[in-house]
Amino acid sequence: MSEIDENAEQERHRAKMAKRKAAQDAEVAGKAIAQKGLLIVHTGTGKGKSTAAFGLVLRMLGYDKKCAVVQFIKGAWDTGERKVLEEFGPLMEWHTLGEGFTWETQDKARDIAAAAKAWETAKTLMQDPALKLLVLDELNIALRYDYLPLDEVVTTLKDRRPDLNIVVTGRNAKRELIEAADLVTEMTLVKHHFAQGVKAQEGIEF
Repeated sequence: MSEIDENAEQERHRAKMAKRKAAQDAEVAGKAIAQKGLLIVHTGTGKGKSTAAFGLVLRMLGYDKKCAVVQFIKGAWDTGERKVLEEFGPLMEWHTLGEGFTWETQDKARDIAAAAKAWETAKTLMQDPALKLLVLDELNIALRYDYLPLDEVVTTLKDRRPDLNIVVTGRNAKRELIEAADLVTEMTLVKHHFAQGVKAQEGIEF
């Protein structure tokens, strides 16, 4: 390509990007709400729902804002993210209140009681005015199996105080929760190493 052609290509690219920037700037300028506590849902069959939520926790902690995690269903696993996040001391609360997935406990009454305890803990945390981000990990699973009253959960989440961000994770998010949410991301499974016989690994799954 000659120098003239390269200059022409560069000018076309510059003009294209300038037009795109102007459109982007106009879209951003049109947003009237500067701050709003969000209800975020991570769902779908793909890996990464809880991982993405913990990434948001780390981001919030980077601004010295208090966060909390309440884990439904999951048992007291020794996980890398919990080890790191609890190093933030009073800025971070972590509550693992499940006893394992329903096929592990095989006791519906116990599962319902554990979910109820986790939900009460979540509601108490929501009253803390210092809390800025609350992760309700695997709450979708508890709702899927009817361990908690869906209407109460959705209403409580919708009625949270205006500056509180809440992230709900887990497969099979209920339609009512999706409709109430501000942001919903569906993780899609394309390929998973588990299907190739690879077990859960330290630093990847936990």
